[in-house]
Amino acid sequence: MHALLTDLYELNMVASYLRRGMNGQATFSLFVRRLPETRGFLVAAGVEGCLDYLEEFRFEDDDLRYLGDVLKFRPSDLEAFKRFRFTGDVWAVPEGRIVFSGEPLVEVIAPLAEAQLIETLLLNRVTFETTIASKAARSVVAAAGRDVIDFSFRRTQGIEAGIDVARLSALVGFAGTSNVEAARRYGLAASGTMAHSYIEAFPGELEAFHAFAEDFPGRTTFLVDTYDTASGVKNAIAVIKELHLTGRIGVRIDSGDLLALSTKARRMLDRAGLENVRVIASGSLDEFQIDKLVRAGCRIDAFGVGTRMGVSADYPYLDTAYKLVDYAGRPVMKLSRDKVTEPGRKQVFRKHKPFGDLVGLFDEPAPPGREALLEPLMTKGRRARSRPTIAESRSRFEADLALLPEPACRIDAPQAPTVRLTERLRQITAETKRGLAARVRP
Repeated sequence: MHALLTDLYELNMVASYLRRGMNGQATFSLFVRRLPETRGFLVAAGVEGCLDYLEEFRFEDDDLRYLGDVLKFRPSDLEAFKRFRFTGDVWAVPEGRIVFSGEPLVEVIAPLAEAQLIETLLLNRVTFETTIASKAARSVVAAAGRDVIDFSFRRTQGIEAGIDVARLSALVGFAGTSNVEAARRYGLAASGTMAHSYIEAFPGELEAFHAFAEDFPGRTTFLVDTYDTASGVKNAIAVIKELHLTGRIGVRIDSGDLLALSTKARRMLDRAGLENVRVIASGSLDEFQIDKLVRAGCRIDAFGVGTRMGVSADYPYLDTAYKLVDYAGRPVMKLSRDKVTEPGRKQVFRKHKPFGDLVGLFDEPAPPGREALLEPLMTKGRRARSRPTIAESRSRFEADLALLPEPACRIDAPQAPTVRLTERLRQITAETKRGLAARVRP
C-alpha cells in the first residue's frame, strides 16, 4: 500500500542493509526537538493513520517495475521489496494526550530495514497532525468554554488535509465543522450559515434573510455584516419574530470590530426578548484574537476558526526527528551539534501533582506516583487494539489539559514544563557518548 510514499534515500539504505544482511532488531524514536516559542504543550496525533498504513504496507507490481526500470535497483533488491511487510512493534503516546519536546511520541521496534523504510511516512503524518491538533487546542483554551467551529476547509493545503483538520479539531474539543464530508465520515456536527453572495443575490438583505429562514427554519444563522451590522441584526430580529423561529438560531459577524459589534448585537437581541439567539464571530480568527476578545469581556457565544488554525499559520511545522537509538542490542546516538540524541529504547513517566514528565529507559520500573505514557499500539505488524473514537481521544486530551500548569496554557508567552531524564538514562547517555568519542577520535 503506497510503498513509494517515501524518500529515495530510505530505499537506498534499506537495499544496502539487506545486501549486507544487516537486519537485526532496531529501535527508532520519533520526537520533537524543541517547541515553537508560542507553544506550551503539544497534542499527540497522527499515529493511528500510521498504523493503518503499516498494516497494509506492501510493494505492488507497478512499484517494483518503477524501482527496477527507472531507479535501477538490482533484481535481488526487487525480490526483497516484493516480500517486504512490516512485522514490528509500535509503542506510542495515544492520540489526544499532551506531550512535550525531548520525549518520544512514537517508538518503533522492528528489523532494521522495516523500521528505516517507514521513517518518512511516520514523520509526515505525526508532524502534520500534531501541529494542527496543538494549534486547534489553543483555540479551545482561549475560548474558555465557548464553542469553536472549524471553518478551515477552503484554505487548507489540500483536500485530505481539510478532512484531517476537521477530525483533529474535533479531537481537541471543536463543536463542529463546515466540512460536510468530514462530518459524515467522523460523525461530527456539520455547521454552516450563508455567504455574503447569497445576500447580495437578493434585492435586499431582509428578503435574503426571509428566504433563508423559510428554507431552513430549524438551523438559521443570519450573516449580518454584508452592508451594516446594526441594520443586519435589526433585520434578523424582524425575520425571527415574523416567522416565530426556534431552535439553534444565531447571528454571525464576520468583519469589523468584533468586540464592539458583538456587544451591540447582544444588546439588541436581548432587548427584543431573544436571549436564546446566539452571537457567532468569525473572520481571520485564531487563539490570539479569541483570547483578546474573551479577556475584554466579549458577548460572543461561538467562534468560527478557519485559515489560521487549518494551516497553523504562526508555526506550520514542528522540528520532529526519527532517530535510531538502539541496534542489535547496542545503544546508539547522534553527536551532531544541537542534534544530540539519547540512546536506548525509552519510556515517558508522568506525574500529575505536581505535573512533570520523566524520560527513562524502557525497562526501568515506573517511579512511584507516575504513569507510563507510551503504550503498545502495534504488535508484530498488527494493531494491538481497535482504533479509538474521537470522543475517547478527546477525553484523554481534556483529562491532561485539566492537570496542565497554568503557564503552559497561556496564549501569550507560554512556558512548557521541564522534561527531565532519569539517572539511569543519563548514565547510559554518558557511557555511549564516551564510547563513540573514543572510536571516532583521530
